Amino acid sequence: MFFTNETLTNITVGQQNQLFLEIVFSCIVTTLTCCVFLFINATMLFTLRSKPVFGQTSRYILLYNLLFADTLQMAQSQVMFLLSACRITLLYPICGVLVSLATLLTLISPLTLVAMSLERYVAVCYPLRHATIITFRNTALAVCVVWTISLLNVLIEVVLMLRVRFQDLLHLQMEYSCNKEKLTLDPISDLYAKAFSYFLFVLAAGAFIFSYIGVTVVAQSASTDKASAEKARKTLVLHLVQLGLSVSSTIHNPIFVFIYKTVDSVIVVRIRVVIYLCIIILPRCLSSFIYGLRDHTIRPVLMLNLRCQWKCQPFL
Repeated sequence: MFFTNETLTNITVGQQNQLFLEIVFSCIVTTLTCCVFLFINATMLFTLRSKPVFGQTSRYILLYNLLFADTLQMAQSQVMFLLSACRITLLYPICGVLVSLATLLTLISPLTLVAMSLERYVAVCYPLRHATIITFRNTALAVCVVWTISLLNVLIEVVLMLRVRFQDLLHLQMEYSCNKEKLTLDPISDLYAKAFSYFLFVLAAGAFIFSYIGVTVVAQSASTDKASAEKARKTLVLHLVQLGLSVSSTIHNPIFVFIYKTVDSVIVVRIRVVIYLCIIILPRCLSSFIYGLRDHTIRPVLMLNLRCQWKCQPFL
């Protein structure tokens, strides 16, 4: 997924030694960064379960669902990164499980962001009806719909994989590191994955544009709380950035193929690490920064929990 066998071929002994040091350094840097972000996300998840108000407010319920999926995906991505960096090959079934989990978690984030943008739209444009539209029951239903769509997508992809006699590979060791491209043996499966990704992006972008225009129009009205509408507008912009980064994480492999053909192998490793941190790891922690720093209800509780856990860490 991140380091292929081709990256380590057609190079001199000196370049191999330098490449080995680059890979070791990249593993250390990415693992430390991932651990820091996992700690922040875990503290944020704990914070969202520390007070009843967080479990009863729709936006915080959706935020918890988003953070939960992002945290799992961050951990899973780092495991895949280390397996690829260490050139550890897996059995096809094990790789299939890891790839299916990554597909599931990758889809949950943009769908949850769409639900959060629509919740902000209702809160600003229909403040008097917000309590009757965005109820706890409707929010729980929205979360169930997000997970159901994601699970159905994974199930369809698994069925398409089985069409190409995938059962013959159940006991075969993979020749290369585990990634989705190595499992997409059927052109129909690849076509479906691309079509679904494009459909999801158009749907999510349409929902964000619709919400942004509605909130912007309300913010310019003289009969509304402009401060609240402006804050909601900025939140939608930040969520749109999250969506862009989330979608870009699914299309970065073709970029790597082009880079590999044009630059040195050692430079390839550095570029891959930077892109991995920027479009795969960092977006999974953006929600904690967005709400942890901007939300006046979460921020004091989060800061308290972070200080408490930091002080207690040496004694664990």
